[in-house]
Amino acid sequence: MRTQPLEYLVIGAGPAGLQLGCFLAKAGRRYLILEAGEGPGTFFKTYPRHRTLISNNKKHTGTDDPELNLRMDWNSLLSDDPELVFTRYSDRYFPAADDFVRYLADFTERHRLNVAYGTRAAHITRDGDGFHVTDDQGGTHAAERVIVASGFSKPNVPPVPGIETAELYGEHSTDPRAYVNKRVLVLGKGNSAFETAENLIETAAVIHVAGPHSVKLAWRTHFVGHLRAVNNNFLDTYQLKSQNAILDGEVRHIERQADGRYLATVAFTRADEVTKDIPYDHVIVCTGFRIDASVFGDGCRPELTISDRFPALTPAYESVNVPGLYFAGTLTQSRDFKRGTSGFIHGYRYGVRALHRFLERRYHGVQWPGRALTADPAELAAAVLARVNRSSGLWQQFGTLADMIVLDGRGGGRYLEEVPADAGEPPEAAPGGHFTITLDYGPDHDKTDPFDISVARIRQSDSGRAHEGHYLHPIVRHHRDGSVVAVHHVTENLENEWTSQEVHVEPLRAFFARQTAASTV
Repeated sequence: MRTQPLEYLVIGAGPAGLQLGCFLAKAGRRYLILEAGEGPGTFFKTYPRHRTLISNNKKHTGTDDPELNLRMDWNSLLSDDPELVFTRYSDRYFPAADDFVRYLADFTERHRLNVAYGTRAAHITRDGDGFHVTDDQGGTHAAERVIVASGFSKPNVPPVPGIETAELYGEHSTDPRAYVNKRVLVLGKGNSAFETAENLIETAAVIHVAGPHSVKLAWRTHFVGHLRAVNNNFLDTYQLKSQNAILDGEVRHIERQADGRYLATVAFTRADEVTKDIPYDHVIVCTGFRIDASVFGDGCRPELTISDRFPALTPAYESVNVPGLYFAGTLTQSRDFKRGTSGFIHGYRYGVRALHRFLERRYHGVQWPGRALTADPAELAAAVLARVNRSSGLWQQFGTLADMIVLDGRGGGRYLEEVPADAGEPPEAAPGGHFTITLDYGPDHDKTDPFDISVARIRQSDSGRAHEGHYLHPIVRHHRDGSVVAVHHVTENLENEWTSQEVHVEPLRAFFARQTAASTV
């Protein structure tokens, strides 16, 4: 008798795979999670190399509202269990990676998730409308749909001649004593590169951090993947003349010499010199990661994007060219690359929830979660402000997830939570048009120094200039016939509390009154 195929086969028991498993288990779906390691969270047993996370773990927020607390808790997965919050596992603002591994193990056990450990997905093929996955133990798994939540499995190594002789971020020694009085070149300008350089400040003689692009600071761009302040002490050692330097340019060639040292040819971007050969004792490659697409067979190989580092995805997190093949977790960051938070736990936990809602709606006829409301402008304004004052999903996935109000054209509608903002049409019919509600930063926010007091900023009471605000604030857009016909900005607020009747409530109510009146004309 042929075994009935799984409804869902999830590859990877990291945070994204476990988050999806939690939702699938609660919905009563037939699923299995394949995990190459001997326990959940294998990636975090190695990374970050220096064993300290830079994801915020803020325990003391002044509120006991669990939804508001998730705005400051960047490590917890979404769960109905109040005990399964990561703030119970560490008091440190930047916690230890090992504590996170322990948390994932408890999450898996408490939710009784169906995980096959020590089982690596080796080959994925299409079988009619479904998939066959062969694991490295020789087992096969039939599934109607596959969700890849395995994260990155290959280092992203730039095509520099001789780079194969250098040390990779995932393999180099993290013992500073191995670099005493040495000259070190670190390739890359992200957090892994500066984390590596920071570790060597007290022992290395010279440290150069090199890359063709400018260093971007997270506190300015609001993208948490850019250089975080916790890793930027190295900038002081450069600007205050302590032998270290940041090289703005391309490394054109790396030569491993007979004595084991290196000679790197650097082409500078801003300096007058064209190229310069610089000697080093160590070259460490910290240039990120990429997807390993070799496991996909012909007929189900996903289209890739962004220098072939990520799968190209629809707003439903589905491969653009392989129906039924979905992705979850950090692999979904092509959706908001270097702009949003889909590459990080505090962002993709909500992306996984949206993915699950798509799956439930598409394959099981489950309506997108929402609540009924009327088209009364005061009720619409109250519903929006209640959400933006409390929601963690809109807060964490700013500009990427949107609440939607769909109007039925008869004086009623439904309020839907956390739909991908670029989904186009809402998950259900909207004959009267629809509104999207996001939290987002203002135009050119990443080009403005937030600490420069000479830069003019709008007054928090100036609702008429709300669209000029740079800081995070609610934006409501009215969509009709496939186009955005009107936009309303709720002015930014220092405490992120949009509660003023005069400044926040009444202007939004008036906007809804104008737009709903126009919709009935």
